[in-house]
Amino acid sequence: MSNVHVKINGIEVECPSGSTILEAAHIAGVDIPTLCYMKDINAIGACRMCVCEVKGARALVAACVYPVSDGMEVLTNSPKVIESRRMTLELMLSNHRMECLTCVRSQNCELQKLTKDYGIDEVRFGDPKNIKPQIEQSTAHLIRDNSKCILCRRCIAVCNYNQGVGVIGVSERGFATHVTSPFERDLGEMACISCGQCISVCPTGALTEVDDTAKIWKALADPTKHVVVGTAPSVRVGLGEEFGMEIGTNVEGKMVAALRRLGFDGVFDVNSAADLTIMEEGNEFLDRLQNGGALPMMTSCSPGWIRFCEQYYPDFIDNLSSCKSPQQMFGAMMKTYYAETQGIDPKDIFVVSIMPCTAKKYEIRRPDQMAVDGLWDIDVSITTRELARMINRAGIRFTELPDETFDPAFGDFSGAGVIFGATGGVMEAALRTVVEKVTGEELKDLDFHAVRGIEGIKEAEFDVAGTIVKVAVVSGTANAAKLLDKIRAGEAEYHFIEIMCCPGGCVNGGGQPIQPGNIRNFVDLRTARAKALYDEDASMTVRKSHENPLMKKIYAEYLGEPGSHKAHEYLHTSYTARPKYPGLEADK
Repeated sequence: MSNVHVKINGIEVECPSGSTILEAAHIAGVDIPTLCYMKDINAIGACRMCVCEVKGARALVAACVYPVSDGMEVLTNSPKVIESRRMTLELMLSNHRMECLTCVRSQNCELQKLTKDYGIDEVRFGDPKNIKPQIEQSTAHLIRDNSKCILCRRCIAVCNYNQGVGVIGVSERGFATHVTSPFERDLGEMACISCGQCISVCPTGALTEVDDTAKIWKALADPTKHVVVGTAPSVRVGLGEEFGMEIGTNVEGKMVAALRRLGFDGVFDVNSAADLTIMEEGNEFLDRLQNGGALPMMTSCSPGWIRFCEQYYPDFIDNLSSCKSPQQMFGAMMKTYYAETQGIDPKDIFVVSIMPCTAKKYEIRRPDQMAVDGLWDIDVSITTRELARMINRAGIRFTELPDETFDPAFGDFSGAGVIFGATGGVMEAALRTVVEKVTGEELKDLDFHAVRGIEGIKEAEFDVAGTIVKVAVVSGTANAAKLLDKIRAGEAEYHFIEIMCCPGGCVNGGGQPIQPGNIRNFVDLRTARAKALYDEDASMTVRKSHENPLMKKIYAEYLGEPGSHKAHEYLHTSYTARPKYPGLEADK
């Protein structure tokens, strides 16, 4: 591809032909504000915040969609441009419920930042004080407030293009335009998969996760409760961003220290349960491969993907692994194995999980997610963002904390458990164990690079003791649909498939720290966060789930062996076909 030369604010810049003004300005070190633009999925030029002057053009142009040409001269901050952006902001604010002091997105709101940057100190149009909340909360994971919506359409784009779900869109016209579900249904009546990707891209507080931290504060203050917490692998490589640390910083030690200071009685790692998942899932795959069973077998770690399968592809339910997710296995072990070894009544154990995922809030109340005697595996699941809010509320100076280690009772994990957070990580962890189990030989190279990377669909073949095993790794449910359609049509054949709901895997989950558009559009959050997980894996002595000393102990003293009756009782689950549009079905 040839390059062109353009001038951005008088500075000559060389950029690839076909670049937009927004991309050329980024190369020049100039940020142009955007509110609607989202790389690859939402280049619509609708918000008009990115307008610029182009020499010779008759009007201001939208930088996010306007292509550069050789010799073009652009002004990004002329008086005309500044005045236009100020007017746009004022018009947005005239229809925006402003409760910035109490909004959960305060100080991390793109609209708020632009209002400050452009010196908007009053609203000349309308009367925002009279705007009433328009709150809709019909799901376990999300609160929608259209009184804070600026109609950027990012949420619609990510739901349609990345997830292939499309349960939200724009309704009506003019001043009545608003984002809603078909027929003005509540989201809980739609085939929403609870992924939370819409929350991650929302520039304001119009979409937020349900905050469950009050339940945890109450449990921590209850002397009759033994409160334990488990953190998912991706949380440690996202949490630091909430405290101004570089994207992809692994803050595992500080996270553990913060959790202890919050008052948890046991601080554990869900990585250990990820190893447990591999033990059960690997055994299940080998049984299907050698003795007959539904193939390809598909992973069951991602509740958003499970819900997508149940609603959109119920004919593949038999292909799903019966294993619970690591979150649920963690809770089950806390209320059985841990309770027994520590001499604590399971009814007195309150289990908290901290996840990069909003769908986990839905998962914890799925049927068949109980450990013993009608007790839920997990009592409360919160996101990385909610944990950050708890740390701030407790006055803990996170960046100054010493590094501490997890409690030993359920804190030993392998490198295989660590990489669960990246797309391809579950597949790689499984292969490390399955290959050694089948061949009886120690792997010389534990890095399965063919299943790594952020591509939406990855395929590979491995020779396992003379048997060619075909695998696929998918992230983003829109990509999952593409692959499943090919399998349905007989155009593809696999033995084992890993599917993660969110693009890039859990590191890019809907509960991870929210980064503004000017970061998301030019920094690959998925790669930076995943790299930290792979780096930790590479540095560890134990990198295979079946070599984790804790796994050996649990099976020897408690579960017996992978796939045992006891293991199935506590660690496996079931699935059911669900209607695509529950609300419409209820009307029949």
